[in-house]
Amino acid sequence: MVGIRSVRRHRPNQSGPACRWSRMGVTACAVVTVVGLVAACDSGSSEPGASSAAPASGAPENPNLQAGVPLPSDAVTDAVGKLDGLASSLLTETGIPGLAVAVVHGGQTVYAKGFGVADVTTGAKVDANTVFPLASMSKPVGATVIGAAITDRRAADPALTWDMPVTEGLPAFALADPSVTRAVTVADMYAHRSGLPDHAGDKIEDLGYPQATILQRLRYFPLQPFRITYDYTNFGVTAGAEAIARRTRTDWAQLSEELIYRPLGMLRTSSRFADFETRDDRVVGHVRVDGKWVKTPAQRQPDAQSPAGGVSSSVNDLTSWMKMLLAQGKSNGREIIAPEVLLPAITPQIVSMPSASPDARSGYYGYGFNVSTTEAGRTQFSHSGAFSMGAATNFLVLPSADVAIVVLSNAAPIGAVETLSAEFADLVQFGEIRHDWRTLYAGAFAEMSEPSGSLVGKPRPANPAPAPSTSQITGTYQNPLYGPADVRVAGERVQLLMGPGGSVVRELTHWDGNTYTFTLRDENAEVGSVSKVTFVGGRMVIEYYAEEGVDDGVFTRSGG
Repeated sequence: MVGIRSVRRHRPNQSGPACRWSRMGVTACAVVTVVGLVAACDSGSSEPGASSAAPASGAPENPNLQAGVPLPSDAVTDAVGKLDGLASSLLTETGIPGLAVAVVHGGQTVYAKGFGVADVTTGAKVDANTVFPLASMSKPVGATVIGAAITDRRAADPALTWDMPVTEGLPAFALADPSVTRAVTVADMYAHRSGLPDHAGDKIEDLGYPQATILQRLRYFPLQPFRITYDYTNFGVTAGAEAIARRTRTDWAQLSEELIYRPLGMLRTSSRFADFETRDDRVVGHVRVDGKWVKTPAQRQPDAQSPAGGVSSSVNDLTSWMKMLLAQGKSNGREIIAPEVLLPAITPQIVSMPSASPDARSGYYGYGFNVSTTEAGRTQFSHSGAFSMGAATNFLVLPSADVAIVVLSNAAPIGAVETLSAEFADLVQFGEIRHDWRTLYAGAFAEMSEPSGSLVGKPRPANPAPAPSTSQITGTYQNPLYGPADVRVAGERVQLLMGPGGSVVRELTHWDGNTYTFTLRDENAEVGSVSKVTFVGGRMVIEYYAEEGVDDGVFTRSGG
């Protein structure tokens, strides 16, 4: 999932300075995206280019288009010349297996290169055509799919706009408040202002439920105030995208291919996991175990929230997409997205990170894009993506410099990709790296690797109270968000079965009295996470699924 924002992790009642990503891998990604840190101590850069605001001859200057600091001479060329060294040193310092980096400027790809390996077990090298999962970088890509759909089909269907109600495409869609259900639009979903709580639906996805089930259960989440609350939601974005796809009577992955990937020549890009799996030149994910990067035991499968975290691509493909952004929706002279349709996506639509002090800048979100103002007074839009199972991505666009960079990696998020983008932006803007981004981002991401649960690190009671009889706790329990949960005895073990058909099986270990525990590891729970499970009467309370203001984690026994 994810600019860095004042982050709530994908777990209950935790906060910190890191990004909260669509932690379907930390979603999706997304996350996280880098708004908090990059908006608070932002370094970006830009100057006259395709989207520059040079006044027409004889026209007065527009102060609103002027940056506070002029670019150094040959700013982009000099910054590009330092990328080899920066990328190589990042790999050495962090140990991450692989990186791919590309830069576009002046309508051309001026840098595209791979570093390291795609798989530590095979040693296959990363190059500019190596395909990576994008995680939450899928959101801005998907926003351009919607922009292209609006541009391409609005004459035939005038209702197809950013402001189309979600129910126009998904008639059965509902949220907790009927008035919000009627009013919520595609734009609201892509700006994360629907009122759905942070990362609503991610833990349902972790249980293996399909997209249709997750979208149906969004109606059970309590809502924050509509259109004035920013909470990052992968499945809110997914609902908005699917509404557009259904309205056009096209599958989302097919719509993406028809309107963006194929016209831009992005032949290695897809919104289907099955396509990613068939690529010959692709990465595998890596996680850090005891300080060493190892191949992840399972590649993240994000099809359920494909619009929010399911795109895979290479940096060479993404250069075509970034060129189109810098050309205000055009590619090789052809209009892909009308400028007036693209503009709201890449400009502020809601405050995503309020200023912490009167002299600090705020962070904003457009439609699928983080938007900010750099310390040089230049506009910037960007997004990050991450899977805790081994992916971290970032792109950053500086329109007034007519430059954009994308950085992809095959390691769990530690801030490396954001660091490289930020260092490059400093070099473009100032001719030097102005901040210690490596330390800043490493600290911001460190919290994401911490295990969750109130019993983490605590010793088991020396003299625990006896466990209840199995007849008191076994049976089927129900929760509207997370579905049925079966507690059963298998030999001498007590098991908790959740997900479709009881496909997720967890071993319950007695802790003390009526309290048990289980360990877990998924996109929203790091290695070492522990959840309490408490039985009280006919109720089972699962700590991991208890989120303040969202759900109390109570599962009620059927017939109990």
